[in-house]
Amino acid sequence: MKFRNWFLLILMFLATGINAQIKNPVKFKFTINELGDNQYEAVLNATMESGWHIYSKDIPEDTGIPTDYKVSGKNIELIGKFTETGKKHEEFSEAFGGKIIFYSNSAGFKQKFKLKDPTKPGDVVAEITYQTCDDRVCLAPNTLEFNKQVTPKGTVETKAEEKTEAKKDSVLITKTTETVVEDPVKDIVTVTETSKLDPKQLKIESIDFQKPLTDCGTATTKVAENYWTYLFLGFIGGLIALLTPCVFPMIPLTVSFFTKGSMNKAKGKRDAFIYGFFILLIFVLLSVPFHIIDGIAGNIFNEISTSVWLNIAFFIIFIFFAGSFFGYYDITLPSSIANKSSKAEEAGGIIGIFFMALTLVIVSFSCTGPILGSLLGSAVTGSANVPMLLTFALAGFGLAWAIIFGLLALFPQALQSLPKSGGWMNTVKVVLGFVELALALKFLSKADLVSKTFLLKRELFIVIWILVALGLALYLFGLIRFPHDDKKPKISITRKILGALGLGFVIYLIQGLIPSDRPKLQLLSGILPPLNVSYFHDEKDGILGMHPEHDFFKAIELAKKEDKPILIDFTGYGCENCRKMEEFVWSESDILPILQNDVVLASLYVDDKEELPEDQKTKIDLGDGQVKKVKTIGDRWSLFQQVNFNNNSQPHYVLVTPDGKVINTPVSGYMPKEDFKKFLECGVNYYKKNK
Repeated sequence: MKFRNWFLLILMFLATGINAQIKNPVKFKFTINELGDNQYEAVLNATMESGWHIYSKDIPEDTGIPTDYKVSGKNIELIGKFTETGKKHEEFSEAFGGKIIFYSNSAGFKQKFKLKDPTKPGDVVAEITYQTCDDRVCLAPNTLEFNKQVTPKGTVETKAEEKTEAKKDSVLITKTTETVVEDPVKDIVTVTETSKLDPKQLKIESIDFQKPLTDCGTATTKVAENYWTYLFLGFIGGLIALLTPCVFPMIPLTVSFFTKGSMNKAKGKRDAFIYGFFILLIFVLLSVPFHIIDGIAGNIFNEISTSVWLNIAFFIIFIFFAGSFFGYYDITLPSSIANKSSKAEEAGGIIGIFFMALTLVIVSFSCTGPILGSLLGSAVTGSANVPMLLTFALAGFGLAWAIIFGLLALFPQALQSLPKSGGWMNTVKVVLGFVELALALKFLSKADLVSKTFLLKRELFIVIWILVALGLALYLFGLIRFPHDDKKPKISITRKILGALGLGFVIYLIQGLIPSDRPKLQLLSGILPPLNVSYFHDEKDGILGMHPEHDFFKAIELAKKEDKPILIDFTGYGCENCRKMEEFVWSESDILPILQNDVVLASLYVDDKEELPEDQKTKIDLGDGQVKKVKTIGDRWSLFQQVNFNNNSQPHYVLVTPDGKVINTPVSGYMPKEDFKKFLECGVNYYKKNK
């Protein structure tokens, strides 16, 4: 097939093969404002679809792709540097190990300039390089060019016209009218005459992603909200709180009050259920202020989670909670609050029952406060809907109490089987104190990562956790005592078993200190500092000990030699979701061996800034004054992805045979391990059976 025909095939594919896979969630509007006194402003406004964002020019190094806006042209002299407008968002990224800065919904980029000769028109060329991401995928970095003409007042007006200059395989379009770009791929016109990109590096004839060899590998990539996880965690926290000395002794007293304090047993049980309902209601109501705060400042929880000082404050608070659980002091609400609530119980009826429930919540605060604080800290530093997470967590907490009080009121004989109050309740509190110490370190780690000091390395974090776990084990074996412990505590079988589990956890943690090609401590992914914040990390180590090919055609040659399928990994250096997949999914013990042994990994970086040879560079004129440049390796692989797979998101995974046939349905975005495993096993097993 002739060179020209290859280009026509590519253009037809781009012009007609558009569907929902090609994403373009950012729309641009380019205008030029006259400021007076021979000064102008080239303004490029970006509008993003809901859930998508582009990074700021001020994003820290080694994170995402910073937005770059350049203005140049004939008879143009720049004034200062370009500026950004819009509401900046800051968020901590576990994948990058630092803070990222971005714009959502809308953003503006402005560059002031003047005409060198105010009596002559100026041709303005604006170029923007940016990357678009949502919470699952990142799109390939894109470079767009816009052209407009500025005609100063007092000179001959240039009519707004569309000028088309026909050339061989080339269409040049210039407009002086307002430019609005909605879908650059859809509006593509042709490739300029200067295009000399080797066609084999774009369209591969054998690739047909719409007709895979097997259809067993479609994975579900939808990430569900973790509200139910927080409901469960809250429920477990509520059950633990019931075992503390502030709450446990009140269970038989309260239940007996409702079952014996009324001549009508049915009414007593009904009141007990109402009492449980009010406990649940009160805990849920505790989350209402956070919904109000979120409504006033929707980004406040992201700001909290990425604030160095607030994370240090959380660290100090958790240490304070631990001291309370150890018995060195009590954390209580002012006694006046409890007294007023207790007095209101005298109102009787449903109102009296409500205030009885409120009194219980208040007087138990010294034990429940640290547990609730842990739930709060966990939710606030998460990345989901914080107010709703808190509502579900507190609902789970209150539900545990409501169920226990309700069931015991229904079956009061069960009270006799409850253990008696005693020293074991203080043991529960002290164990929780050690848990608080361990959790506190997570906030200190986040402050360290956000500030990029990187003093709390992964190994140091593990060593501190080992010391905490050892302290817990020694306490459970009776070798360490705290203020409220008996002088000669009786070490029960339960304490010995828990102590042994603590030592087992120490052994588990120790393996994280041993350098290895495979990441350790999978159960603690997301809690420990990232893999690259380590005393042993070296960029030469590759990805999880693997050294993937970065050229698709070299991967093809290797796949033929080793007789393996190729896993094409469309990725990016600034792709946060790609790093999350590598650290939290690729590193899993049942995923990594497949990547290491059963496939040839081809990681194609769509944001690689290394320039292509001059004879491989090209421009694609999209019309409306917009030009797409293909001048880097990243541009080439980005176009390669769109032409062959009709997709421009990262991460994007495709399994192909050595002769370039798609094995099963490609998948995109950050996904659960089981989905990715299903995708891999489907393709690999098919290839082994049919090669």
